[in-house]
Amino acid sequence: MTWWMYALLSAVFAALTAVLAKVGVEGVPSTLATALRTVVVLVFAWSIALARGEQQALPSLSRKTLLFLALSGVATGLSWLAYFRALQLGPASRVAPIDKLSLALTVTFAVLILKEPMSWRLGLGVVLIIAGTLLTLK
Repeated sequence: MTWWMYALLSAVFAALTAVLAKVGVEGVPSTLATALRTVVVLVFAWSIALARGEQQALPSLSRKTLLFLALSGVATGLSWLAYFRALQLGPASRVAPIDKLSLALTVTFAVLILKEPMSWRLGLGVVLIIAGTLLTLK
């Protein structure tokens, strides 16, 4: 499979995440719901990594790699906590589009921090994503 197939699968599973989480977070403190979801993700991800024998790469990971993966994990945790609280307070059809502004922010950060190129098409796409998000809120 190519990278864009995996990206499309990611989008499908993210959409399912929003709908399933909206139902699952009812009557449960949002932090507890996030913690429960995190345990499932942890067990699932480690099961796959162990089944594929990928744990053998652990000793070769650099401090930089570990630091940035840890920081990414903290950012993920904060994102999930905020997302579940937003789902608890608002409709999934409004929360999800705002959450997807992460795409526009990712492109912006990639250009500014990673020095990735910005084409006019990419820039227009980001503007349209922001406009589409704003349209879903009215």
